[in-house]
Amino acid sequence: MSSINNLTGKILEEAKVKKEEFIKEAKEDGKKILDKKTAEAKIIEKNTIEKAERESVIRRERILSNAELKVRNEKLQSKQKVIEKVLEKSLEKLSSLSKEEYLSYIKERILTLQIDGDEKIIINLKDKLLITEDFINKINSELVKKGKLGNLSLSDETRDFKAGFILEKNGIEINNSFEALISSMKDELEYEVARVLFN
Repeated sequence: MSSINNLTGKILEEAKVKKEEFIKEAKEDGKKILDKKTAEAKIIEKNTIEKAERESVIRRERILSNAELKVRNEKLQSKQKVIEKVLEKSLEKLSSLSKEEYLSYIKERILTLQIDGDEKIIINLKDKLLITEDFINKINSELVKKGKLGNLSLSDETRDFKAGFILEKNGIEINNSFEALISSMKDELEYEVARVLFN
């Protein structure tokens, strides 16, 4: 009987040792799992914070960039409006030349153009009273002296422009209206006006 008791005691002792080993292993495994999950959670937390910070920086930079672009566009629009007004005033000033200055300009401009001398002169309705056949004949005389045909004539057609003229021959036009002259020089004029006004 004592050997059964000894055997039972030994089995119980071994079972107790095994139980404690299992408990110890389970605690160690649990601690490892907990440590691993804690480390993973810290990495996820760190990555989430870094991502949020990066996104915040990107969003802030985008907002600043958009604001700077908006300000720049508004400045450009304001400058463009000022330049347009200056060009409009220039056109008005050109259009308000005295009769003598205006006729002198037209004569000199026609004489400097590379033309045959038999073109039609298209003017605006207002200039019909100002630019007469006698005036055209004087220009024709000058053209003949330059070796050109000297057969310019006033067209029956008028056009809607402030001042200046258009020379026409065989459907080809040389537009010397003040609007066309300012338009052809617009880029250069805009640069010059912007340089003077905004530097």
